[in-house]
Amino acid sequence: MKLNKALYGLKQAPRAWNVRLDSELVSLGFSKCKVEHAVYRKVAGDSLLVMGEYVDDLIICGHCVSKITEFKQKMMQTFSMSDLGLLSYYLGMEVRQEEKAITICQRSYAAKIVEQCQMTSCNPIGTPMEQQIKLTTTKVGTERDVTRYRSIIGSLRYLVNTRPDLSFAVGLVSRFMEAQGRSIGLQ
Repeated sequence: MKLNKALYGLKQAPRAWNVRLDSELVSLGFSKCKVEHAVYRKVAGDSLLVMGEYVDDLIICGHCVSKITEFKQKMMQTFSMSDLGLLSYYLGMEVRQEEKAITICQRSYAAKIVEQCQMTSCNPIGTPMEQQIKLTTTKVGTERDVTRYRSIIGSLRYLVNTRPDLSFAVGLVSRFMEAQGRSIGLQ
């Protein structure tokens, strides 16, 4: 049996998908953002469409509903797609769209991190870290699971997208990801 074309399951699959999507969007009049390569825009007269891409998920936004609908129909003719309607959840972010405001939060994602760290019974505080705290690596012999620590730090770094108030504390504990086999202690 001869395989003429494959898109999924190969190392080249993500690149092939991106090239195909890029060429289709360019043919529809979109131009790629020079700063963020996953963002495309199309200006036609007084209407503006902005499309964001993450792997095979697309977000389209603009102020003209008919242009958005037209774009979706053209994409559905080319690709096997499903329209999920108004954006409500994307990449761990909850999106609430109201008449005059769009709110983005990661409430359930943050709750999941708290649960994974077994901190659901802890008391909440107003500040993410004590002032003038000094962290050091502890002595060898108090080893911790480095993989789990890095996973938690990675989760917290993603949470900073909607919680910039945590960025200093997360950045500080991120400095200790290379201290393999050691845990953080207070000085």
